Amino acid sequence: MSNSTTELIRRYYAAFNAGNWNGMLDCLSDDVVHDINQGKREAGKPAFRAFLAHMERCYREQLRDMVVMASDDGARGSAEFVVHGEYLVTDEGLPPANGQKYILPAGAFFDIRGGKIARVTNYYNLPDWTAQVVG
Repeated sequence: MSNSTTELIRRYYAAFNAGNWNGMLDCLSDDVVHDINQGKREAGKPAFRAFLAHMERCYREQLRDMVVMASDDGARGSAEFVVHGEYLVTDEGLPPANGQKYILPAGAFFDIRGGKIARVTNYYNLPDWTAQVVG
């Protein structure tokens, strides 16, 4: 079970790195819950699709040094990685964007149900990111 969970998470992030939003969405349950770092909780694929569109507009990112883990029963998983990004367009409530580059450690936690991601919770250090883009 844990192997199928790690494969699912790796497929999800491979789609992210390829800019394949439909591939990411295919990994999610229809009622997916998304906990945005230091933000609100959203539910459902339409909300996740809107989040991806917003991210694509404001940021260009690649995830590297990926480590994926899963519980023995495959019901939960996690990933740790380093975000290599560029801040393209000013995101509401954040500093102005002018193509600043950043490198940021991050992680995510997952609930898996029926072979799909039912919850994804992302964490990164927002003050570190802010310091890098204001720098």
